[in-house]
Amino acid sequence: MAKYGKWIGGGLGWALGGPIGALLGFIFGSMFDSMQSGEFEYKPAENHPRTQTGDFSVSLLILTAAIMKADGKVVKSELDYVKKFFVHNFGETETANKMLLLRELLKQDLDLKGISAQIKQFMAYPEKLQLLHYLFGISLADGRADTQEINVIQQISVLVGIKGVDFQSIKSMFIKDTDSVYRVLEISPNATDEEVKKAYRKMALKYHPDKVSHLGEDIQKAAKEKFQELNAAYSEIKKQRGIT
Repeated sequence: MAKYGKWIGGGLGWALGGPIGALLGFIFGSMFDSMQSGEFEYKPAENHPRTQTGDFSVSLLILTAAIMKADGKVVKSELDYVKKFFVHNFGETETANKMLLLRELLKQDLDLKGISAQIKQFMAYPEKLQLLHYLFGISLADGRADTQEINVIQQISVLVGIKGVDFQSIKSMFIKDTDSVYRVLEISPNATDEEVKKAYRKMALKYHPDKVSHLGEDIQKAAKEKFQELNAAYSEIKKQRGIT
């Protein structure tokens, strides 16, 4: 158990209460016979708790399992995407631990509504947006947009309290069409040049990587991918319109 001590005890935070805590407690109980349920007592912080890196990664794993199970099959490209993401953001050792947890999560019937409600309550909005961005990456890892997976992502988005326009914005970063660059900026193709510039400034504040800086440098780097998509959409619109 010492091998997993830091991982288990060092940052699950709010995730150890409610539906998420119940799910993890069950899984850890099956993985480590020596663990006692009392070790997973959830003690909320004073006032409004802040999500920590461990909380965020556990939420990623649980919702990853929900997306991967949506179409009834788990494909290698999705597993490779998850592993690559976690290696990049958490390192080889942490990734090995988290892949073990993911393997167990894929065997469970997930209470998506309860889990999402807990995430909605305790996770800050910029972190939810980063979570949504990651889930689309999982879904598109095999090079195709599976309708069942996209529907589950949309369901999660609603349940965790993400606004419809923000869902469409992030979706358009992955599923492209002629108007997707405008949806990324949450405007219509009929917007004026000034409205385009104003929308970009607003979205740049919303998606700036500094919004998730408290999750750690590696998660902040991952958030830059979303910010780069925003900049790419704005650049494409400027190119189309000749905006300087």
